Amino acid sequence: MKILALLGSTRKNGNSEYLAKKIVDGTDHTIVHLADLHIEPIEDLRHAEGGFLPVEDDYEQLVRLMEEHDVLLFATPLYWYGMSGPMKNFFDRWSQYLRDERFNLKEELAKKKAYVVVTGGSSANIKGLPLVQQFDYIFQFVNMEFKDYMIGAGVKPGEIVNDTAALEKAERWNADFKS
Repeated sequence: MKILALLGSTRKNGNSEYLAKKIVDGTDHTIVHLADLHIEPIEDLRHAEGGFLPVEDDYEQLVRLMEEHDVLLFATPLYWYGMSGPMKNFFDRWSQYLRDERFNLKEELAKKKAYVVVTGGSSANIKGLPLVQQFDYIFQFVNMEFKDYMIGAGVKPGEIVNDTAALEKAERWNADFKS
């Protein structure tokens, strides 16, 4: 089982990255910091004559990585009660690549299993639930199996080590991925 961890934070070594790394430790995995890639925002040409135009950025390598992995782990801090900007740009570009005839992205995504990690501050376990629901709707749209999610408590880097429930769940996921 190959795991692709897509990190949405603009901060290196933050709480969502900490959990993601705990989850994939010792597994066959690839970690991608979305903020390190050049991903153009979507220009919505779904209904324009000719459709989407080619975009010169790093997104196509993400499509290929998704195809090569069995599990997609999405990790994002809770930014203004939603996913981070890099993660949102990542998903927005699906509108383009779901229509790109060079790929069968929707069919490929339907073969994957999705896991979500969200970290945030005050009452994140409640305030992050609408974001989990958004992820669920996204995965339903492409028929991807949504296996599980976790919402960790932590704002400043390193605070996540105080969230024993999130750390225990990360260990369980890790054990499952290793078996």
